[in-house]
Amino acid sequence: MTSEDFVPAALRRLWRMPDSSRLGRPAALDVDLVVTAAVEIADRDGLGGVTIPKVAKSLGFTGMSLYRHVGSKDELLTLMADAAAGTPPDLDTDDWREGLRTWAFALRAVFRRRPWLTRVPASGPPSGPNQIAWMEAALAIMSRTRLDWAHKVGILTLINGYVVQSVRQYSELAEGRAEGQGQADAERDYGRALVRLVDSEHFPETARLFSSALFEALPSDTPDATIADMDFSLGLEVILDGVAVRIERSSS
Repeated sequence: MTSEDFVPAALRRLWRMPDSSRLGRPAALDVDLVVTAAVEIADRDGLGGVTIPKVAKSLGFTGMSLYRHVGSKDELLTLMADAAAGTPPDLDTDDWREGLRTWAFALRAVFRRRPWLTRVPASGPPSGPNQIAWMEAALAIMSRTRLDWAHKVGILTLINGYVVQSVRQYSELAEGRAEGQGQADAERDYGRALVRLVDSEHFPETARLFSSALFEALPSDTPDATIADMDFSLGLEVILDGVAVRIERSSS
């Protein structure tokens, strides 16, 4: 029994390990071709547009031909997610906070380019080479702290989840707005409508919120991307504040 026997077939394909059982002429189809075609369809039509028959047709093959290279639709999604993630940028810094901030913004940029990635079901922890590269980048940043492994993994998971959810929410809100309406106008209209409906006797703090200047603060011509950056930064800094407290405790 070889070490390869301990690696499941799906992981061997994910890491592009050679299949010693296949001899003879190179196949006309391989995992990379299938994944590239599937990602192109997702970029164009969204995740819902990706089906085994559709991917096969785009390559000039039958659906059954693809199952020789990907074991299932779920496996194809895993392969797509890892390929689409790409590799992280160089994040060599001695400042853990700046490093994690840059990591989060870089990951967010990936998801914003391909919002369908936020819809890929989480079937397990990161396992592909690109996803592991992103994990390695974050762990390398936190290696300069005294955090234990459990906290490092927890922080990585928390920030990753925040990135995914913020991009998904931004995309959904943009889709739900009236055509041509920017986020600043949508927030202002929201505040003006709710201030008339929220009863200060039953919802005192929420009523104070809608009576504040928050929803009127931004000019109508403020770009949606600017507002999204501001909102994302605010939440991220709150998370990093918590990380700072944990790091301080681990150093004492």
